[in-house]
Amino acid sequence: MNQLKKLLIIGFVWPEPNSSAAGGRMMQLISIFKENGFEITFASAAQDSDFMVDLSENGVIKKSIELNSSSFDDFVIELNPDVVLFDRFMIEEQFGWRVTEHCPKAIRILDTEDLHCLRTARQKAFKENRKFKIPDLLSEEVAKREIASILRCDLSLIISEFEMNILTKNFKINSDLLFYLPFLVEKMTENDLQELPSFEDRKNFVFIGNFLHEPNWNTVQYLKEAIWSLIRKDFPEAVLEIYGAYPSQKVLQLHQPKNGFYIMGRAEDANEIVKKARIVLAPIRFGAGLKGKLLEAMQCGTPSVTTSIGSEAMHADLPWNGCIEDNPKEYAEKAVLLYQNENLWKQAQKNGIAIINECYQKDKYSDTLIDLVNSLLVDSTSHRLHNFMGNLLQHHAFKSTMYMSKWIEAKNK
Repeated sequence: MNQLKKLLIIGFVWPEPNSSAAGGRMMQLISIFKENGFEITFASAAQDSDFMVDLSENGVIKKSIELNSSSFDDFVIELNPDVVLFDRFMIEEQFGWRVTEHCPKAIRILDTEDLHCLRTARQKAFKENRKFKIPDLLSEEVAKREIASILRCDLSLIISEFEMNILTKNFKINSDLLFYLPFLVEKMTENDLQELPSFEDRKNFVFIGNFLHEPNWNTVQYLKEAIWSLIRKDFPEAVLEIYGAYPSQKVLQLHQPKNGFYIMGRAEDANEIVKKARIVLAPIRFGAGLKGKLLEAMQCGTPSVTTSIGSEAMHADLPWNGCIEDNPKEYAEKAVLLYQNENLWKQAQKNGIAIINECYQKDKYSDTLIDLVNSLLVDSTSHRLHNFMGNLLQHHAFKSTMYMSKWIEAKNK
């Protein structure tokens, strides 16, 4: 009988699929490896949270670990995983050298979630009131760290084709080190639409997003300061409900029922809320990766009005599930038109189904990923020989990250 292959996932946080798209993405990855016969251990140094998923219910072993502690070395030696998946580059920086030292044969995979350096550079350009340009990335300290992490790993999972292009064309990363893996969801048919609430049975605009994520907070500010008054001018009865995990006091202070602007806090069931809404508003001004909230809108049959950043890399060349608009006045006008025009609304719904079925199908990507991982397990040596820059960075990581971590551990004692 074949022994199960062992996958160790080292998480930045414990997965919260109901709080963020990142949590949903992690559960999709767990599902792919589980279905392909991997025994999975999920380890994290994060505190437990009230909203984390019960990993044991998903057949995953949960393990708490410590930062800058040799106790991790004992743990990883005993587990002896075949594959280690790092959840974001900061986790690879912290634990990658320990995995390399104690389990050199283990395949190292980085799930970038989105390119942090792209999000950071765009946010910086936005705050400096200028247009983001690709050269902005090349001077980012975060880019130097993140690209180094990608090069040190055997494979990095990239969620956006726009980011794949940046990595191969601007950072000159060999495509053999990258695998495009978007969000993965179930196929939809027009019959599925019939089971969702109809145009007449829905009401209100909605925004939903985790407030620990800076682009979400900025989006809500933008809605409040620039867009909502324009919508209310054309449509005085309009109501916008803002949902999101971890709202701060500054978010809660925006609650203004007399203007139809409601801060609702955490959504018990985001799916149900989006299904009952008529339109999702998401005028996102900076960010990276794919926007889980916009894919969720499509799954719920809810058209969305977003920006070019919001829709980036999400719909191939297919018509959007609603409208894409960067100008506040035109954004407001299109939001009201889509809300009130049933024929436009129904066509937007159908566009969403076409996007889901073309761009986000699990069977299009999951088997290829597993085949790639299995081929690396069979022969990682030649793959690594062709990644000289990665070997070089791995060598220097031992000299810098390792000694910094050992210094912190000694200091903590």
